[in-house]
Amino acid sequence: MTAVMGRRRCARWMLLLLCCLLLTSPSHAGRRRPRPADSFVGAYGINYGRIANNLPSPDKVVELLRRSKIRNVKIYDEEPTVLEAFKGTGLNLVIAVNNGLLNSFAANDSVAIDWLNKYVQPYISQTRIVGITVGNEVLGGDPNLAAPLVGAVKNMYNGLKKLHLDDKIELFTPHSEAVFATSYPPSACVFKEEIMVYMKPLLDLFSRIGSPFYVNAYPFLAYLSDSGRIDINYALFQPNPGILDPNTSLHYDNMFDAQIDAAYAALQAAGYNNMEVRVAETGWASSGDQSEAGASVENARTYNYNLRKRLFLRKGTPLKPNIPVKAYIFALFNENLKNGDPTEKHYGLFNPDGRISYDIGYSGLLPSSAPASLLSVKEMRAWGWIARCSAAVILSIFLF
Repeated sequence: MTAVMGRRRCARWMLLLLCCLLLTSPSHAGRRRPRPADSFVGAYGINYGRIANNLPSPDKVVELLRRSKIRNVKIYDEEPTVLEAFKGTGLNLVIAVNNGLLNSFAANDSVAIDWLNKYVQPYISQTRIVGITVGNEVLGGDPNLAAPLVGAVKNMYNGLKKLHLDDKIELFTPHSEAVFATSYPPSACVFKEEIMVYMKPLLDLFSRIGSPFYVNAYPFLAYLSDSGRIDINYALFQPNPGILDPNTSLHYDNMFDAQIDAAYAALQAAGYNNMEVRVAETGWASSGDQSEAGASVENARTYNYNLRKRLFLRKGTPLKPNIPVKAYIFALFNENLKNGDPTEKHYGLFNPDGRISYDIGYSGLLPSSAPASLLSVKEMRAWGWIARCSAAVILSIFLF
């Protein structure tokens, strides 16, 4: 009898130890080297674009973000009113050097110092500026900015180091799918040969300082370009047969994961095996013209709803199962002054008045008539707990 009680007591202690390990293990498993600052909390972030003339004030935006419990925010410039509004909020903020500034940043290293002294140093004690993006979708886009991008990134890093901010602020540049020569199957993805002269020095620097590779991954745009051959359910995280990568025998049931693993494959082919891939932008347009297949409220809601569930699970991809995917959603608001295709104005999770565009579990600043979400925010947050504690629960049932 004493021996049986001893075994049961030992089993209880083993269970307690396992629970502690599960609950205290970091959500960023798979990270190969330390990051400068806690640049991304959890797995879900949002892009706060402001190409519009009808958006709420930055103070109201902060209220909306806090109400929605969105802690990671990325903007496309260095607007002082936004920096001011984020003071004391505890929200992570990534600011940007836009493409129009790349030439001046590359030409003179003092420009980066001046910029940091104007837009970072006065705010960083109270505003959590955790990252700086230099340029956006440059490589594979405007060839005249490729060389300036490399120079601007290097000068920005040197500026951060000189001001002792390099251990506080993450530095990166987001890339579009245009940097890849091919992306299907995912394992065959490689960078375009003509951009490697610029990509390699960027990857060398980012690998050395521990920055991730950021890609703008849009299953919507892939579907838009080839809607006759791509199953929309594969793009929307809906039930579908998926694809099997013949080179790795890995199965993909959604395009989002396949696009991320394609980026991993390109990095590995270029010799950067340990660099993490994160998503700087992803989203689905809720409206467009008749030629823009798939742009609808229903599809936008389905994509963003399923994506949010997928990110809340904090799981990896088929190729990198131990590195949880982290993504910034595009975008916070519909932006009525954006140029380009009609869809460009309709990526927002929220309307300019603060109402939700469609319901994926958020509540806006004002009531909305959008159809109710099938899963509550509370339930979605619980998924992370369930995923991390399921092993302990099963073990406790077995032991007791």
